[in-house]
Amino acid sequence: MNNHEIDFKLYGDDMQFVEVELDPQETVIAEAGSLMMMDNEITMETIFGDGSSNPGGLVGKLLGAGKRVITGESLFMTTFTNQGVGKKHVSFASPYPGKIVPMDLSEMNSKIICQKDAFLAAAKGVAVGVEFQRKIGTGFFGGEGFIMQKLEGDGLAFVHAGGTIHQRELQPGEKLRVDTGCLVAMTGDVDYNIEFVGGIKTALFGGEGIFFATLSGPGTVWVQSLPFSRLASKVFAALPDKGGNKGEGGIGGVFDLFNK
Repeated sequence: MNNHEIDFKLYGDDMQFVEVELDPQETVIAEAGSLMMMDNEITMETIFGDGSSNPGGLVGKLLGAGKRVITGESLFMTTFTNQGVGKKHVSFASPYPGKIVPMDLSEMNSKIICQKDAFLAAAKGVAVGVEFQRKIGTGFFGGEGFIMQKLEGDGLAFVHAGGTIHQRELQPGEKLRVDTGCLVAMTGDVDYNIEFVGGIKTALFGGEGIFFATLSGPGTVWVQSLPFSRLASKVFAALPDKGGNKGEGGIGGVFDLFNK
């Protein structure tokens, strides 16, 4: 594949953003809404799909963009191209607290499978598609359904996730059980399945869900410590109209005195 060769720099710790350096006529693609800032001579264009080469013409592009809708993403992506002279910069930010992981697809057999909302940006030429899970159990109970995103090419891609990211190298035959929401990404050679927790009391009262994601090596796996769904559920449960403690907010409790 013919991916643009981009340079980058990560900023921040738990609220990261990535600054991409573009040479003249170099392009980076990104999810809509991920832009943070860009230099004046970078032009922005909305396109169908991911802008990778597609021999199917218009119909192929429409089908490729349509597949993205299945994963809950937009039909469109945005390209950022350096139309000026000299190096220019464009920055993309994570949508919630966590880490941004740069992945060189040329070092990972040109394919990464990730959560459907994990992709942030990539060099132009990286194909952003869908990965259908062929196993019924994985599809119904895997948390991500039958479909996950796949990134293919030989360029750089940036994936984001919540909390701290842990990279684990699995040896041939080695297995790792992960909470389904904590799985961020894996190389294409990792075998992915779903396993029942076991024990009705553990399943109902253990607080960890009923199913695990079972990952078998060889390959590389990325796991997040704080899935957005877990963070959102805690925030939702703490809302006053949902039974949360109104006095927990410190100064907010003072204002509550005047509302009684």
